[in-house]
Amino acid sequence: MYLLDTNVIIDFCNAKLPLNAKELLQTIQPKISVITSIELFSSPKITQPELLKLKQFISIATVYNSINQDIVSRTIYIRQQFKIKLPDALIAATALHYNLILITRNTADFINIETLQTLNPWTISQ
Repeated sequence: MYLLDTNVIIDFCNAKLPLNAKELLQTIQPKISVITSIELFSSPKITQPELLKLKQFISIATVYNSINQDIVSRTIYIRQQFKIKLPDALIAATALHYNLILITRNTADFINIETLQTLNPWTISQ
């Protein structure tokens, strides 16, 4: 099971993902953090067609809207241990809490979090 990072959803909706990654995303139930939902809709430059695509994507996704104490504690630990932005730490903590593999183009942002499994959609082989 997978948690999708914001960049993956944007690439998917803009038809920029490689074929193998696109096929994977079409076969899974998408799951995202509340932070990803916020990031997706926060751009002041978002166009109406982009907004429609994102809303369609989110409508079929499981959005982890609650941030329980375990996710808070994991986020704090991650921020204390690694130089990582708060949104990324919260996404990582959500993936860890739900035991999900994080699909992200920015694997370097998460590389030091030993227990977090990541998958770069640009490196998925056939």
